[in-house]
Amino acid sequence: MAFLDINHASKSFADTAAVHDFDLHVEKGELVSFLGPSGCGKTTTLRMVAGFEVPTDGTIVLDGQDITNKAPSQRDVGMVFQAYALFPNMTVGNNIGFGLKIAKKPKDEIAARVKEMLALIKMPELGDRYPYQLSGGQQQRVALARALAIAPRVLLLDEPLSALDAKIRVELRYEIRRIQQETKITTIYVTHDQEEALTLSDRVVVMSAGKIEQIGTPFDVYNYPATAFVASFVGTLNQLRCKVVEAGSGKLALDGQPFTTSSPVKPGATEALVMLRPEELHMGARQGDNNLTGKVESVAFLGSVVRIHLKLGDSVVTLDALNERKLVLPKVGENLTVSFPPHGCWVMG
Repeated sequence: MAFLDINHASKSFADTAAVHDFDLHVEKGELVSFLGPSGCGKTTTLRMVAGFEVPTDGTIVLDGQDITNKAPSQRDVGMVFQAYALFPNMTVGNNIGFGLKIAKKPKDEIAARVKEMLALIKMPELGDRYPYQLSGGQQQRVALARALAIAPRVLLLDEPLSALDAKIRVELRYEIRRIQQETKITTIYVTHDQEEALTLSDRVVVMSAGKIEQIGTPFDVYNYPATAFVASFVGTLNQLRCKVVEAGSGKLALDGQPFTTSSPVKPGATEALVMLRPEELHMGARQGDNNLTGKVESVAFLGSVVRIHLKLGDSVVTLDALNERKLVLPKVGENLTVSFPPHGCWVMG
């Protein structure tokens, strides 16, 4: 038994199934992200763990205790919302200590805990300020400290960074991970941002239409997607409809040009959907690799990466080249040969 067990949980609203057969086992101190598009059921699942929703089926067990039907106040969990939900008439220190005050903890204990939390979020001098005097990023830090102040067994975060601008999101992403690792608190993080999930998590749960598509480490989810949905949702992806030349040896063809994959090809298939990450492709022919030639359709400079779209018959192949000062960029309309290793692509069907 894991520290947090969500056992085949389902949730329906009237005749609509929001979550179906969600089965996950989270170890103590682990950070797990729920990743998926809007409406996939990730927040509903989080709310079932928090106690704001009761599962239609299944159970939720925390540290050996069945909490399926317990009220939120009886679960010993802390929650951070997308909206900071700070009390505007309270100072930062009073916001952080609010849960402890409700629990009737001694004043000196509350003061010591607030001081500890302010140090943890690197805001030791701001305890006397009010929320309106803080930036959005600082307010979210305070919301996180308030959730942690009560020393919950599980921390739940529901898209906590989505209201912030891109630069602050990146900074807070690393702060959340640092704090989680320092406190060693078991954490579930809900997001639709794949970069957030891949950066923060020990494991990622990819969801679609109320169901789990795949559970795995960020490395495995990105490099070894279990379904076509995971492959397309996590990261940029080339999805190429290819002809099967010889299934047994993995020989395929795109726009009449042959190439080989190390991924199994279904026996008897005449066509296959091939997945290929843009970063697996390289400009220029390489001996021992697959080589395909097409016409450059567009070149987009993205800073650290240059994204090139290559037309091959009815297909468009995207290549990401790392930017460097001596990089020679192809011109739109010219022919370009690209290469990729057989293990760089996989067949979905």
